[in-house]
Amino acid sequence: MSKSFEIRKSVVLEATPEQVWRAIATPEGQAAWSPDPYQSMEGMEVEATENERLAVRTPEGENGAFHAFEYLVTADDDSTTALTFVHSGYLGDDWEAEFDFGEMTGYGWDMYLHTLAEYLKHFAGRPAHFVTAQGPPSSATPDSWATLEKALGVKGPFEQGQHLRLTPEGLPVLEGVVDFAYPAFVNFLALRTADGLYRFHDNSVMGLPQAVGHYIYADIDREATEQAWQDWLARVLA
Repeated sequence: MSKSFEIRKSVVLEATPEQVWRAIATPEGQAAWSPDPYQSMEGMEVEATENERLAVRTPEGENGAFHAFEYLVTADDDSTTALTFVHSGYLGDDWEAEFDFGEMTGYGWDMYLHTLAEYLKHFAGRPAHFVTAQGPPSSATPDSWATLEKALGVKGPFEQGQHLRLTPEGLPVLEGVVDFAYPAFVNFLALRTADGLYRFHDNSVMGLPQAVGHYIYADIDREATEQAWQDWLARVLA
């Protein structure tokens, strides 16, 4: 497998270029959809042309590894904006993994760019909080996904547009519609409710525990909410 990679994605968003720029180029906007919205930009190489282009490159590691992200924003008409996204880089001289990084990461960007589209369409202008938590190391197995589903009161596979009611014990009931489904993966659940986009991930293919990554568009105590989901995962996946 090549250690150099390039992932290119395009999406049409129901928003103005100014709204898209705020979502990709500000911490407040990134919290609404990005996989790592609280990462510091310190030490990054950044090029920015407001409402048009944002490019970010990480420092090069000792093994030569780096990541570069480019966002190209183009107004389509009065109501839509085209966004082209490119993630490229080098995985490092010592990179070894059983999974295809480009393919797996490409699937991830499909989901994150869809989350961006959902945010701009349904929740634009609302406060955004990213809530993430993962299960214990022992949950890094495919079998743990079935345990997680049972604890939510549902069973997959899930289809886009399907209505679901999730009942995680000790947490609020979540009722809404499946807003995204991976054709290639069964063990993933994305639910849009009245106040957020909730994501449940089976990361065992990468040797990682089960996890959640929720985007909540309401005034909440983010740290307390994150701890509640962390405690829930620890209980149900112990």
